[in-house]
Parts: sequence; structure tokens; C-alpha cells
Amino acid sequence: MFVNLLNPYLEALPLVAILRGVQPTEVVAIAETIREAGFRIIEVPLNSPEPCASIQALAEVMGDDVLVGAGTVLTVEQVRGVAEAGGKVIISPNTDVDVIRETKRLGLISMPGFCTPTEALAAADAGADALKLFPATALGPEGFKVTSAVLPDLPVLAVGGVSPEDMPEYLAAGFSGFGLGSGLYRAGMTVAQVRENAVAYASGYRALSA
Repeated sequence: MFVNLLNPYLEALPLVAILRGVQPTEVVAIAETIREAGFRIIEVPLNSPEPCASIQALAEVMGDDVLVGAGTVLTVEQVRGVAEAGGKVIISPNTDVDVIRETKRLGLISMPGFCTPTEALAAADAGADALKLFPATALGPEGFKVTSAVLPDLPVLAVGGVSPEDMPEYLAAGFSGFGLGSGLYRAGMTVAQVRENAVAYASGYRALSA
């Protein structure tokens, strides 16, 4: 499932845009400028205003060009609501096997959060397609190196507090990509500000892989 659904988007640019607090009236303009910078995965956290309205608008406009989904997904009911809105990826801050299993039952991509190897292994066993370490700065690249040997063979994204300057150290430690929140977008930012941030992150990553 990972190879067929998630891998092309990560290969295009392994950066997830987290639009926490985005309004449905602005989400398309914000997402368009992020897509122009090269991002191919966009997350609307469910603690944003009318998140399913934003997800539906993005799903209709972006089509298959961008993988659109929800973050901060905590319940099976929320998974179903995101699926009805057209979201294709479910991202959680925690490891909840019921949420993961429902995500996979509905044919969606599952990316739960973990803090310990036990949680990571449980997520993989439930069918997760990728994992996110959140907050990544709490463990850091060196801490991740210590635990990575016992983690399941899944892509792991670093989420929380990572700047473009930090990326080389995290990639060297074995991370597959990054989830970008307030460093990319904060509620109230203009499209121009988001564009500048998106280009900085995308350019920073591409310079590393050139």
C-alpha cells in the first residue's frame, strides 16, 4: 500500500505542509502557493476552523496532484468524516490501533505519531504506511539513531520544531522527511509569507539532495 499510494508524493518532495488554523476561505490560495513550491502532501489539522470544509475544497481543486488529508485525528469517527470530505491521508499525534485499522479499512493512508519503539511496532502491526516522530526535537537526531535499529521498516517523518538548517542532521540520522507546521504556516499569515517559507523549505531540501 505504501509503495502504491504514498511513495510518489514523498519522492516528489518529502515535506508535509501542516496548515493548522487555516480558514476554509483562504485554504485554496494558501495551498496553491505551497504546491507551486513543490509540496505534494497537505495536512489540515482537525482543530482548525471547519477542517472538513477545507479538506473538501482542497480535494476538489488539487485532485491527485496533491495528497490531501487531516491531522490531529484521534477517533474512528473522525477518520470517517475525513474520508467523506475526500481526504486521503490520516495523520495522528499518537498511536491508536483502532484509528489505524479504520483508516486502512477505508483505503486511506495511515501516518500515526509515535514516541517509543513499542508504539512504532504496534502502529506497523495495525497497518500504518508511515510514521511520524512527534515532537521530533524531544528525541532529536542522536536519540533517533539509538532507537532506529529496532523500529519497523517504514518511512519516519520528523515533525515539530525542524528548521531548514536542521534538515541535514535529521536526514543523516535516518529520517525520511519532515512535517512542517508553524515554520511554514501560522494562522493569519499572508499568501506571500507562506510562499517565502515554502520556497525556503523546498529549496533547502533540494540543495541537500542535489
